[in-house]
Amino acid sequence: MPDYHEKLWPTPWIYLATLLLVPASILVLAPVSMPAGIATGVILYLAVVGSLTITSPVVEVQEGMLRAGRAEISLAHTGEAIPSFDADARVERGTGLDARAFLVIRGWVRPVVRVPITDPADPTPYWLISTRRPNELAAAINGSRRPGGAERDV
Repeated sequence: MPDYHEKLWPTPWIYLATLLLVPASILVLAPVSMPAGIATGVILYLAVVGSLTITSPVVEVQEGMLRAGRAEISLAHTGEAIPSFDADARVERGTGLDARAFLVIRGWVRPVVRVPITDPADPTPYWLISTRRPNELAAAINGSRRPGGAERDV
């Protein structure tokens, strides 16, 4: 059983906004063929929705490992995870961002957790991970690194 598991699904407004592909396709292709415009719009919408859904990363803390998207790292090589909200999260994603950081961020998920990397052989200073539950993710990372893990502390 994972200590923490979250899939970073797009928000509903992303799916609604992509619906604009249908009238845009109709507008472009209507002079040629109205059915072709409708079909193209529907196909484009389904392709975008499918790709957004399939490429949504998973963030997971399980068995002493942190997984974010396709990457994973042992919690033994991480420091104290720090959750950030609102203005602090905006700074983390913007002006305070280190170009060497590993990012799993999504524009539709504003809070982030910063996970320092303590392995001296790793040039990455930290991971920055989008999450809808930053306090829970930080607690899972910080608690799972302790001897005995978070489950034994209950």
